[in-house]
Amino acid sequence: MAKLTFKSSLEYSEATFSWIVTAGIAVILLLSSYDLWTQAVRPSVLIIALVYLLFALLQLGLAWRIRNDIARSGAIRSSTRALGYIQLLSLFSGNLFITASALHLIKRDRNTEYTLAVYTLLTGLFVIAISALNLFKPYVADTFLPAISLLLITTGFHLISLLLVARFMKGRIAAPWLSPVAILLILTSVTGNLFALLLGINLLIKIRHNGKPATAKWEEVWGKLTRSTTSMIGLFFIVFLFSMAVCSYFTFDYAMATENNYSAILQHPSLAYPLGTDNFGRCLFTRIVFGARISLIVGFFSTLIPVVIGGALGAISGYYGRRTDNIIMRLLDVLYAIPGILLAIAIIAAFGANTFNLIIALSVGAIPTYARTMRANVLLVSTFEYVEAARALGTRDLLIIIKHIIPGSLAPMIVKSTLTIGAAVISTSSLSFLGLGVEPHIPEWGNILKLGSTYLESHSYLAIYPGLAIILLVLSFNFLGDGLRDALDPKLG
Repeated sequence: MAKLTFKSSLEYSEATFSWIVTAGIAVILLLSSYDLWTQAVRPSVLIIALVYLLFALLQLGLAWRIRNDIARSGAIRSSTRALGYIQLLSLFSGNLFITASALHLIKRDRNTEYTLAVYTLLTGLFVIAISALNLFKPYVADTFLPAISLLLITTGFHLISLLLVARFMKGRIAAPWLSPVAILLILTSVTGNLFALLLGINLLIKIRHNGKPATAKWEEVWGKLTRSTTSMIGLFFIVFLFSMAVCSYFTFDYAMATENNYSAILQHPSLAYPLGTDNFGRCLFTRIVFGARISLIVGFFSTLIPVVIGGALGAISGYYGRRTDNIIMRLLDVLYAIPGILLAIAIIAAFGANTFNLIIALSVGAIPTYARTMRANVLLVSTFEYVEAARALGTRDLLIIIKHIIPGSLAPMIVKSTLTIGAAVISTSSLSFLGLGVEPHIPEWGNILKLGSTYLESHSYLAIYPGLAIILLVLSFNFLGDGLRDALDPKLG
């Protein structure tokens, strides 16, 4: 086994990253534990801050011990890895960073499937924990108990899957009897847990090819991505929000996000209302959960539409060239000359503010950028020998574009789309903040932020929490985009 160095040790980098982030969160919580308006200490926030500070110090000590092990012997001792079990207790404080670091430290020879299994389990646990907060509310959704029971059963199966993967997955070899497990994992992804879907697909691929290099590119991409801590944290937050958006149909009561409750106006955060209530008595926590659904839907579809249309136009333009290229690109230049946000405002002003019009408004302005990206990729791929060979064999142009050109040009488009979804989320919230997004009564992060901005002095949490949600989602897409860029770029391999 090759000796580890500080740069090559994922355990050391994850331990360092997690204690720094945890310490930063602890400092923020400590500052928030003192209310400047009432000049009183909030005991619950102070306790959470001290817990985070404790785990940050323990993680710092663990990082120092890992560093010493690597410096002395080039490997991490078993006794050091065993300390990861202690750090697993951080899960009860909701500390994803230390929990993920601990699970990775415990496993000596971890692979892509193990990492996906870890995040599959964590996603399920976090969804259950967030949904369980509804138990403190005056009433819950009628489907709450059966939905939570199903989530508990599903998460229990994910724990068993993690143990099986840790025990029986060796490198690129997977036992054939894991096929039913993989199929069940794919089925459990109906809860929105996309990590379960990815894990099931990876297991089926490994079982089918049994260590053969037929899927080397797929394994290489996911191997690089799962070794990036920031990329996986970003992907986790996106998948977690998506899973919450799916499960909230059954675990949250939509009425608490939309119906006025004048007996609970502008209440500060409590167990019944974890993030407080707004000036209509609506639960801010529930509104943010349902608002994630709108942000993800608009962000995804307002990126997918220009990817498909712009990609098709760019592929045709780059492949045929000459007059076709000139006509398509000049028309797109006209569209590109109009600022995207102004074009979106004009479309919404003309057709009205609703979710469908918002998606169309954000999609139209993004088409030229995707067309240009695809055109540049197609011009490069068209010069490759396998494309020339296809032409020489008399293959039709449409078949060449679909079978050879587009697959070879997708990687930059995937990276670009991941990076620009964050911009779409910001544009969605910005237009809603201006009153030009979704309907005002629909819980959406921009609408919530607009309402909270009028209470910054007296009830600042009404603006802080939706603002943090927007920031975290955009950062997550940016982190994932950076990881995909590194994983798909052969020059960085």
